[in-house]
Amino acid sequence: MLLRRLSDWPASRWASPFEELERMQGQMDRLTGGLSRGFFGEPAAGVFPLMNVTEDNDNFYVRAELPGLKPDELNISVTGDTLSLSGERKIPAEDEKAQYHRREREAGKFSRIVTLPSQVDTGKVEARCKDGILTITLPKAETAKPKQITIKAS
Repeated sequence: MLLRRLSDWPASRWASPFEELERMQGQMDRLTGGLSRGFFGEPAAGVFPLMNVTEDNDNFYVRAELPGLKPDELNISVTGDTLSLSGERKIPAEDEKAQYHRREREAGKFSRIVTLPSQVDTGKVEARCKDGILTITLPKAETAKPKQITIKAS
């Protein structure tokens, strides 16, 4: 980069320092067929299920998209500050004469492990599934909840 900048100096304009990184990323994408996109913030192919993890003062909430899966096809376990979600997505087989124009849905076993910012009260965890969205409510352990401290005047 430095040689390139100096070779056309002073005619070159000074650009953003990230411009060179973006150019290099574009070249790597072209060379690898887009494989490097997963390393730069875009979801990598094959990550299933997609999840959102949020929190309030008392709980963590995990919402996962699981279209077509029944609750008895999932395994959920919680230990300390770790949530594990696994199962198997089954997609009905197409007619053997069918020709795909696009194939994005994959079948197979999946497993996601999420480490939460603090400990969870594992005895009070609840999970429910509605319209293909699994919602897991994970109450924070008492030691992880924020404490309001009163100030005494002297």
